[in-house]
Amino acid sequence: MDFQVEEHVAPHVAHIFKRAGIPLIAIDVPHPDATYFGVDNFQVGFEAGALLAQHACAKWNCIADWVLGIGFAEAGSFVQSRITGAFEGLRERITSIPPERFVCLEGRGMRHPSALAVSEFLRNQRRDKRILVAAATDSSALGVLDAARLAGREQEFAIVGQDCIPEVLEEMQKGSAIIGSISHEAESYGPRLIQLGISLMRGSAVPPYNYVKHSAVTAASLRAAQSSAKAG
Repeated sequence: MDFQVEEHVAPHVAHIFKRAGIPLIAIDVPHPDATYFGVDNFQVGFEAGALLAQHACAKWNCIADWVLGIGFAEAGSFVQSRITGAFEGLRERITSIPPERFVCLEGRGMRHPSALAVSEFLRNQRRDKRILVAAATDSSALGVLDAARLAGREQEFAIVGQDCIPEVLEEMQKGSAIIGSISHEAESYGPRLIQLGISLMRGSAVPPYNYVKHSAVTAASLRAAQSSAKAG
């Protein structure tokens, strides 16, 4: 089982295992000749876009000045499709945003590079007040939030990330510009990975792509879950 996010290394890693005759499960980033296990990246992006569209229609009368996709090019086109999916999810629900207002920025999946990219963008766009952001990772989402706060413009942003890390959940509960994140339910990976690995070792036929469940998480869904837990 291999989890590494640099797509350009994937063929070399896969070659080593193939030459050794060892079945390979690639987690979250596809590798040649390997069985994929992880999220459907386009779909989780699509659902992030749907959350952003819902926010824009509820708060800004279905109007947005910019849509930013904070990408993760090193992880390759499969992970980058989170941004493609987010843009599609938005376009399907809000048709009035001009194509030139959809902009991709490189965040490398990390907080600081994402903050730098968005800070540079904001220096050139001082008048626009409604900015929707789909981030490839929650770390990037936090970087966008840092840039917005540094510029004193957090109220102009709505941000959706991926992964549901604790700091992002805390920001959602505070009512910050991070309005949601897509949970990949990583805590469920273990048992399914073991089952998949055993099937491969036994020579059983398995699907080439094995997608995990995911769910959209917002401040409202967190409150509902907490209320349900208390009631139980």
